[in-house]
Amino acid sequence: MRRKQLASWQRTLYAVLVVQFASAVGFSLVFPLLPLYVQDLGSRLGWRIEFLAGLVFSAQAFTMMLASPVWGALADQLGRKVMVLRATASGALVLTLMGFARSAEELVLLRALQGLVTGTISANNALVAAVTPRDQVGYALGVLQVGLWAGVAVGPLLGGYVADTWGYRTAFVLTGGVLFLASLLVAFGVEERRAPAQTRQHSHTTSPVLIMWGEWRHLLTTPGVLLVYALRFLVRLGQAMTVPLMPLLVQALSTSTVGAATATGGVVGVRSALGAVSATWLGRLGDRVGYRRVVRVGLLVLALALLAHGLVSSVWVLLLLQALIGFMLGGITPVMSALLARYVTPGQEGAAYGLDNSVVAAARTVAPMIGATIAAWYGLRAAFVLGGLLYLVGGLLLVSRLPASLSTKEA
Repeated sequence: MRRKQLASWQRTLYAVLVVQFASAVGFSLVFPLLPLYVQDLGSRLGWRIEFLAGLVFSAQAFTMMLASPVWGALADQLGRKVMVLRATASGALVLTLMGFARSAEELVLLRALQGLVTGTISANNALVAAVTPRDQVGYALGVLQVGLWAGVAVGPLLGGYVADTWGYRTAFVLTGGVLFLASLLVAFGVEERRAPAQTRQHSHTTSPVLIMWGEWRHLLTTPGVLLVYALRFLVRLGQAMTVPLMPLLVQALSTSTVGAATATGGVVGVRSALGAVSATWLGRLGDRVGYRRVVRVGLLVLALALLAHGLVSSVWVLLLLQALIGFMLGGITPVMSALLARYVTPGQEGAAYGLDNSVVAAARTVAPMIGATIAAWYGLRAAFVLGGLLYLVGGLLLVSRLPASLSTKEA
């Protein structure tokens, strides 16, 4: 009986891994092209292109922040497979429509719609966390993280080639096709045996809105959950605050023998590759020794690496520091997700990861402006130093306050 159960959750995990990879390839394929596509489309209302280029990113993050908790709570009522299918199929439609946008304003509206109807990462996490045995959650979410990092590494390269060869619109239509194939895999290749939470805990006459409020209230009063959300916000803030500034730092450090564009591509590529390598290893380590220990060490290493950016003097040293950051972020991200699963009541995974996605989206909304403001006032390196201090003080303080898991193992 045990062997059959393991085979079932493993089959679901590997099917969702392919979905995760395909979705990451699709979304990251067009992500670097968005500012260029905005410029190519132009404004019908006479708005500044720089403003629209920023809005095309923040609009999606803002609407995702609002919608993710609702989709997550519905996942517990209607089933988590349904939510993965919704996210991939909706993404296929919206991204295809972006390929036919007639102005930058239309593209911004479609990006806002994308944030409302997608959210594949949180949907995938909720499904896998729900069907995986509790002592294997770290490993399973680490496997998903491999798919995410690998897709993010492949997508921009493919997107750049397609855009240069066939144009920006083709890249968006291709992304829609990739996501459509992912939705077919969800429909026919993903199993979810666990009954939706509504059929187990609620009367059919109970209002869905009241059910959602009840789930959110229960989640936010569960010991440890709010602290994990705060930790997720802090880690994402430090990451999103510095990533947009990376090309500028590379440019400042580059010499005549090292092209800035080539060096930036190398830094990003190495960082993504090491993130994929560490995801399953640190996830499995967290299952064995405790998630809090892995996160604590990871945050300390991240803090020291970011603080060292204040003294870095060459691209090669920067490459090593970013490789270390990629390795630690790739590992502690699924570990934090597994830590959340340990605190959450079984059956509420959808609501938990929906709120988690909202917290991450909130960090993505405010982080670029914070980083840009710090860099403008105090210099480029100051933003990296601030990120290091956030991890060192805030992150370690939050980890120290996390309660022990209710399971037999330490969280």
